[in-house]
Amino acid sequence: MSDLPRKAVTRTAKLAALPLGFAGRTALGLGKRIGGRPAEMIAAELQQRTAEQLFATLGQLKGGAMKLGQALSVFESALPEQIAGPYRAALTKLQEAAPPLPTASVHAALAERLGEDWRDLFEEFEDRPAAAASIGQVHRAVWHDGREVAVKVQYPGAGDALLSDLTQLGRFARLLGPLIPGMDIKPLITELRDRVAEELDYELEARAQRAHAREFSGDGDVVVPDVVHHADQVLVTEWLDGVPLSEVIAEGTQEQRDRAGQLLARFLFSGAARTGLLHADPHPGNFRLLTGDAPDGPPEKWRLGVLDFGTVDRLPQGLPVEIGTALRLALEGDAEAVHELLQDEGFVKPEIELDPGAILDYLIPIIEPAQVDAFTFTRDWLRSQATRIADPRSPAYQLARQLNLPPAYLLIHRVTMSTIGVLCQLGATVRLRDEMEAWVPGFAEDARSEEAPA
Repeated sequence: MSDLPRKAVTRTAKLAALPLGFAGRTALGLGKRIGGRPAEMIAAELQQRTAEQLFATLGQLKGGAMKLGQALSVFESALPEQIAGPYRAALTKLQEAAPPLPTASVHAALAERLGEDWRDLFEEFEDRPAAAASIGQVHRAVWHDGREVAVKVQYPGAGDALLSDLTQLGRFARLLGPLIPGMDIKPLITELRDRVAEELDYELEARAQRAHAREFSGDGDVVVPDVVHHADQVLVTEWLDGVPLSEVIAEGTQEQRDRAGQLLARFLFSGAARTGLLHADPHPGNFRLLTGDAPDGPPEKWRLGVLDFGTVDRLPQGLPVEIGTALRLALEGDAEAVHELLQDEGFVKPEIELDPGAILDYLIPIIEPAQVDAFTFTRDWLRSQATRIADPRSPAYQLARQLNLPPAYLLIHRVTMSTIGVLCQLGATVRLRDEMEAWVPGFAEDARSEEAPA
């Protein structure tokens, strides 16, 4: 494969070909149907070909298109099964790998950013990338002091490519909508564009990763590799071995799935509380399960390895207390108080009149995982929620159209929904309520009141 395509006209042509491909396959399917082939067979074939073209193009372009593919992939669980099947394999590929840059391009980038004598910094450097993602690829190496390290090299022209891709994708976001029922793709693309500058800045990423590595040093549940060195568009961190979360999703035992899911939920809530930063890219490619000396041993001893801190939300006080308070009040059935809080926070605009009881009816099924001691996340449950909200005939659909998502909550919402998507891919049984009581400000009030003497 050649270098990351940087010319806007080339990249735009590749992306613009996607909707044309959709239309062409639809016409072809119609012709086959007239010829007598069963409609179900034609539909399945069209879905498979569409998936192959869409995600092959996104993966090849890297940049913003690849980033969008990764963002979409964590919502795969919400797709109806008859549609999800043809897409699942293509989506999963985006979570772990993308076509690599040529070795000569990597060497040139390292020479430019670390100096012509860059090889002196390493005892060993593997030219074949260990992983390739949206804006950079990772090489395994040995630092000059003997430590095994991961060297992340940003693709040349990644910044321009990201902005160009996301602008172009935004123009036909409507065509991508059927991938995720109930989700408006355009705001997702806008948000990704807004985060580009931060993700391209490896100094910011180094700071965020160091903060997590320091806080979770010696932790029994979460491992974050420390930063060894960073320069413009190059980041060197400690190497982290482990089982990719995508492998547990694909073939893990139920015990392994449950442990992975519990650790993922624990990190989601505890990370923000302990570091003041929310890891905002929770797709499976960014997580490893560390099995210690006994990979086939009891999963309860596994730890979660966390990678890629390029996108974080800065929350100095942890998750907003309003989130925990609203969830607690909803579970207590206090519709008026929930309505008032949502108004105060901007979820309900002043000019919109909503019935507090209807808001509670809308929320309760969504927050069911926080209502019970242990909840089993399944694709069926997530699909039922997506269908309920996406059906124009349902009260939930009508109410959702009148709610507003304040900018301050946009990334928190995306991370929460993405994490729930991964938990449903795992099919994990998770004690979510325990994690929320421990780490979400405002949520544990009910626990204390229940223990208070009468």
